[in-house]
Amino acid sequence: MRFYEYESRRILAREGIPLSGHGFATNAEQAKQIAADIGGPVVVKSQVLTGGRMKAGGVKFADTPEEAEAHAREILALEIGGHMPRGVLVDSKAAIKQEYYAGVIYDGIRKLPTYVFSDMGGIDIEEVAETHPDRIGRGHFSTILPRMDFRAKDVVASLGITGSELNRLTPILAALARLFLKYDMTLAEINPLAQLDDGTFVAVDAHMEMENEARVRQQELLQELGVGDEETRQAREPTEFEIEGERIDSVDHRGVAGNVTEFDGNLGLVIGAGGGSLTLFDAVRRHGGKPANYCEIGGNPSVSKAKNLTKLVLQKPGVDKIAVMMSIVSNTRVDIVARGVIKACLELGHDPAEKVAVFRIPGAWEEEGFKILDKYGVEYYDRSVSMHEAARRAVEKVGAPV
Repeated sequence: MRFYEYESRRILAREGIPLSGHGFATNAEQAKQIAADIGGPVVVKSQVLTGGRMKAGGVKFADTPEEAEAHAREILALEIGGHMPRGVLVDSKAAIKQEYYAGVIYDGIRKLPTYVFSDMGGIDIEEVAETHPDRIGRGHFSTILPRMDFRAKDVVASLGITGSELNRLTPILAALARLFLKYDMTLAEINPLAQLDDGTFVAVDAHMEMENEARVRQQELLQELGVGDEETRQAREPTEFEIEGERIDSVDHRGVAGNVTEFDGNLGLVIGAGGGSLTLFDAVRRHGGKPANYCEIGGNPSVSKAKNLTKLVLQKPGVDKIAVMMSIVSNTRVDIVARGVIKACLELGHDPAEKVAVFRIPGAWEEEGFKILDKYGVEYYDRSVSMHEAARRAVEKVGAPV
């Protein structure tokens, strides 16, 4: 889940990271008062969970409280990327000497969190990585071993930063790492981290994202921030297709049919086995396929849950065929998934042999499942056919979208 900028700043404050003077307002009158309290030029920023605020007119500068009030009134009525603002953040317009980027992300390849630091802050770090890769320092750190702040110092020093600047920047980057682990973040970044004319450093903007699965564990933080249980906090609102996928999973406690995400392709996917579902999704795309959806099924779902998920995918406009695929699993019965898929096809009036491009689920009760598929002429594969090859054959059968 994503946090608004004003919430991210509160999280930074929890860990003692210095911030520029600011306040959060939900109406123009509050914005005027915050600007008056700051007592100088301010920046009024829309609080939306999307990018492009500056280009859309969601960031404005004000020299007086009255000007801040007028800007806030305009911004609060401004929709940006399909999002209406939660409020505005009124921030002091600091005298900045140098802008840096400080972030912690998770490296999915090394399976470790990673420090990312740059002396080119204030712009997208992706742009810096593409145009000036030598201006970015990186370094992994352990989630198990005792915290080693010297790794943060090594990353900052790798850019040639020395002396008092190095000593002031290191604790900030190290605190960001503690925050990352403590609050189950997948991303924690300060951009820019500004050096002021007096040599001190303050966070001027922040962006954070937390694992969805951590919501129960992080209730204290979420309650402090006023985040409701019903808030999804995604970059976009869920579609009707995705909402129905959540409903299908929630009505039956057995197994899982979750993480349903809608795409525009013609090959429907009923895939599972944790990381195997991501691997299969990527394999379909790598072979030129156009997935109609992403989902994860497993954990021994009921026949009803497998059936309803399959019906949802089959009824999605544009879907020509479906691919039912998993890696080698031991706790999901092949016959249960097979029964659910077959029942979905029959109840919708489809010939399973025509609608199921491939069925590749090796695992428990495999022989019983294959007997069911044999009866209806569905092509299936055992573990001798790799996931990547099964994905390739599925793409070959469905062809390119019309």
